[in-house]
Amino acid sequence: MHHDLTLEQVTPRKSFSQKLALGGLLIIILAVLTASYISTDINPLKLYAKRQNAFEYLFGRQLNDADKQAAMDQAKRLPAIIAFEEAYQDVKAEYVAKGRELDPVAMQREAKKRADARMEAMSQADRDAIVKSEYDRIADEKSGGYFPPETAWSHLTEYTTALVETVAIAIWGTLIAFIAAIPMAMFAASNTLELMVQGDGMVQRLIRRFGQFGARRVLDFCRGFNEFVMALIFVAVIGLGPFAGVLALAIHTFGILGKVFSEAIEQIEPGQVEAVTASGAGPAQIMAFSVIPQIMPLIVSYTLLRFESNVRSATILGFVGAGGIGFLMFDKINGYLYREVCTMMIMVIISVTIIDYLCGILRRRFV
Repeated sequence: MHHDLTLEQVTPRKSFSQKLALGGLLIIILAVLTASYISTDINPLKLYAKRQNAFEYLFGRQLNDADKQAAMDQAKRLPAIIAFEEAYQDVKAEYVAKGRELDPVAMQREAKKRADARMEAMSQADRDAIVKSEYDRIADEKSGGYFPPETAWSHLTEYTTALVETVAIAIWGTLIAFIAAIPMAMFAASNTLELMVQGDGMVQRLIRRFGQFGARRVLDFCRGFNEFVMALIFVAVIGLGPFAGVLALAIHTFGILGKVFSEAIEQIEPGQVEAVTASGAGPAQIMAFSVIPQIMPLIVSYTLLRFESNVRSATILGFVGAGGIGFLMFDKINGYLYREVCTMMIMVIISVTIIDYLCGILRRRFV
């Protein structure tokens, strides 16, 4: 016999104490949100008010007369600087060839005379060409902006090589973490640890308890430090280069993958494990034929996700000297070469998009 359910039957009323607890929880949440909103100084109007600054930062600014005059004054000094540097190198080479003791004061005095002679011999057209080229460079540097990006082929080749190194850092950092995370996840999960350490004795129970506790704390420690901090440590220990980036990514990713895998293992269907166990299989066979197959879709999906994330993270690790395109990017930022930075940023975005597409194909095959 069909009975119509009332709204109260579907959603029973809460008791007064439950309502009070819920109200108190909502008040705490609102208080935390309000306090954090104030402390972080969130103000959408401020972003709108600074829109002109954002436009100039991205696309550059128009130089005023003072900027142009300063750029021209600086550019006009370049021919004399070039002439002096070339003359000084010639004088130094002559001193070395004749075996004379290097006297910086005398060398600079002689170089100054030769530089003046070079300046007099230089045609006005050559001088104007040097000044114009230097003026354009200084004016471009003063105007700033990220757009349009740098497209010189020599630069693109350099950036591509660095980008390949960044992807290699992400590949090996993820691979090392993946290989280490699977066995660690077995120790961090209570159900698989019971399969490896069987028995109801005091010793077995202590091993299981402290083994799981120790494994989880190791994973907590590894993911507790950001990979950027890890890179700082490894750069200081082993020096500049991509190896420091690989180790930093591997340790941080190991902590994350180990936690995710262990939680997935604890959620597997126990019936399959019992069936394989009843067939007389040992712990290793149970892991290989019952546990791993059940969590394989998650292993593949989350490992690929972390690899995509590690490509972006490897870019930032270069800022502290851990190799890759980030190292070049940091150098160009310090040199105010924002258009070159823009080119590298676009290349990183394109590479991440391609990697995401390829990882999507792999996911569809395994998940």
